[in-house]
Amino acid sequence: MITSKIIANGIVRAIAILILAALLLYFLYQIQNIIIYLLVSLILTLIGSPILDFLKRRLKFKHTIATIAVLSIYFLTILGFIMMFIPLIISQGQNLSLLNTAEIEKDSLELIQKINTFFAQHHIDSAKFFDPNNLKSFVNFNTVPNFLNSILGTISNFGMAFGAVLFITFFFLKDREIILKGAKLLIPDSHEDKILNSVEKINLLLSRYFIGLLIQLFVVFILYTIVLFIFGIPNVLVIAFLCAVLNIIPYLGPLIASVFAAVLTMLSNLGSDFQSEILPTTIYVLIGFWIVQLIDNNFSQPIIFSKSVSSHPLEIFLVILIAGFSFGILGMIIAIPLYTILKVVCKEFFPNNAFIQHITKNI
Repeated sequence: MITSKIIANGIVRAIAILILAALLLYFLYQIQNIIIYLLVSLILTLIGSPILDFLKRRLKFKHTIATIAVLSIYFLTILGFIMMFIPLIISQGQNLSLLNTAEIEKDSLELIQKINTFFAQHHIDSAKFFDPNNLKSFVNFNTVPNFLNSILGTISNFGMAFGAVLFITFFFLKDREIILKGAKLLIPDSHEDKILNSVEKINLLLSRYFIGLLIQLFVVFILYTIVLFIFGIPNVLVIAFLCAVLNIIPYLGPLIASVFAAVLTMLSNLGSDFQSEILPTTIYVLIGFWIVQLIDNNFSQPIIFSKSVSSHPLEIFLVILIAGFSFGILGMIIAIPLYTILKVVCKEFFPNNAFIQHITKNI
């Protein structure tokens, strides 16, 4: 029989659970930077583990020396990116109109005027679509400068984060066996084998994925640099790097990168004639970017998005599409790693399910 005392105890217990959950969420919110450091360090550990094993197995490095070598590779790579951005930081507000809102607004209005003049010469009234007076009402000219300035601010102020991430990564790599043994103590004996098998497969698949992703971004960066250099676009390395980073966003990123490059190409040639200089150069840059994407879509992405995580391309496309509609751009970025983890866990814990067997047959 349910008494008032039982009901009261149930209410108190429910309130206590809600309070504890709220305190836990608040605590996680307060240490969100540390959680980000741990996640970044985990990703770097997944990327660095195959390199560490290679140095130990093939080059006969001792474990600690191999760990230091991997961190040195990370350090030199990130230092190279920072050095690439130093000219941009120094010239901020002086040589790059991209970071000056008033200047980019002026250049955009001048560009629209040139477009209208071009269409007028071909007896097309474009004023309805490209009216400079209405441009300010629906275009926020602070978007690009704020985006670039946020990147520059992150690069110039991440010293502490950089040091913390490398420090954590060092011990993740160096003591991964000790950490794994410690984690075993927290795992129930009945599920130990399944969980350890899941962790091993996840580590393998995500290591391949992140290494493949880095290679893809590097290849795209090189190809973008070549395209922009051929057509004499200023600040080649910076623009190519930003466009390459946008490729992290599956499917949508390359489109944004193409539009970004086209706009910057037109703005960088404002002193030239629109019909004979600006328009042809922009079209050539777009064609170059589309060729890069054609190469990437037919060679890089199938290897990374399909083979590295053992999933069918259509399967990957649907997962990214669903994640994008549900959680936006962030969802698209993390969709593949999370989906891979989910597949591995389902394969270990529900091996007899027909659907699970079908989608995980290559894992």
